[in-house]
Amino acid sequence: MKPGYKQTEAGVIPEEWEVKSLASLAERIMVGIASAATHAYRAKGVPMLRNQNIKSGYLDDGDLLFVDPEYEKTFRNKRLRGGDLLTARTGYPGTTCVVPSGYESAQSFTTLITRPNTTEIDSSFLCHYINSEEGQRFFEQGQIGGAQKNVNAGTLRKMPVPIPPPPEQRAIAEALSDVDVLLGAVDRLITKKRDLKQAAMQQLLTGQTRLPGSHGKWEVKRFGEVALPRRERIDPRRVGVQDFCIELEHIASASGELLGSTTTGDQSSLKSVFHPGDVLFGRLRAYLRKYWLATRAGVCSTEVWVLAPKDRLVTTGFLFQLVKTDEFVEAASNSYGTHMPRSDWNIVKSYEFDLPPLGEQTAIAGVLGEMDAEMAGLAQRREKTHALKQAMMQELLTGRTRLV
Repeated sequence: MKPGYKQTEAGVIPEEWEVKSLASLAERIMVGIASAATHAYRAKGVPMLRNQNIKSGYLDDGDLLFVDPEYEKTFRNKRLRGGDLLTARTGYPGTTCVVPSGYESAQSFTTLITRPNTTEIDSSFLCHYINSEEGQRFFEQGQIGGAQKNVNAGTLRKMPVPIPPPPEQRAIAEALSDVDVLLGAVDRLITKKRDLKQAAMQQLLTGQTRLPGSHGKWEVKRFGEVALPRRERIDPRRVGVQDFCIELEHIASASGELLGSTTTGDQSSLKSVFHPGDVLFGRLRAYLRKYWLATRAGVCSTEVWVLAPKDRLVTTGFLFQLVKTDEFVEAASNSYGTHMPRSDWNIVKSYEFDLPPLGEQTAIAGVLGEMDAEMAGLAQRREKTHALKQAMMQELLTGRTRLV
């Protein structure tokens, strides 16, 4: 340990920093409304903030619900104040944001509410610490529940928090909040681009808007007429290791991105074979929207359909955009099985859509593909900014790097 630092229950910190339990730093720690019946939600009224509105360091108000003012009056003792912290109990348990101005007197549904004693701790600093690697590690140790992990007020109260002098708290909070502003801006831009892409898909894939130079009649086709699932299978236990294997967890939801891959082993189950240009679509829980346009050959889980386009009827790019539509996903979600719902090919093959000529298909896929690439670039930018913030948090919230 280098001079000027000490070992504490919150880790190694500067000697002049203190460590206190979160309970001793808060005026109140409580749970938001736990009994808000669904009939109480409405289009307007008192804002009701939920676990899904809580992002790391900021509030996402893009999907707000509201509660009847008369119903809310019975919970006036739980009304929020600016500077309160909201901590998600489920979903991404432990994720925390500060209640911004404009949401005073709002309510929260089942979230944890911390009202910091601002003479002891800066709200923004405390929020950043709870979201830090150290803070989240504490939650992981204290999470309760089975399949649905959650955190409770008792766990939150016990969290040890390192306390720098007030000027340093504010300096650290300001530096990290600047990065949160960047993240929030990128998130809003991604949402805007995603909405534009959805609108473009609706216009272009239905023929409501046609690109310059497009001509020719569109035909009504059934999905089974233009693409078929490949039946080619291999057994890794017999043919040996395959070095490029895609499982469902390797396909990102709703983005068409590949998150990684694995290799098969001598204990691996039967796999489907795919080739470059095939469209992979996760048939288990189709509503998760797991799809990928194969850029190389490999094998994948049999829970993934390998859709081979009929070249004389449909282009690979157009087929890939088609399986992203709400209408196709809805058809694929008409499944069998309740616990593990799987898409039924007998239903999906009958899904009807309008098919343009091949040249127009190529043009449409090109426009939509460029929009996908732009969103992927923004996602990478967000990842880099997030990584920068994580590195800053690791340095500043432990006192390794000091701000004077």
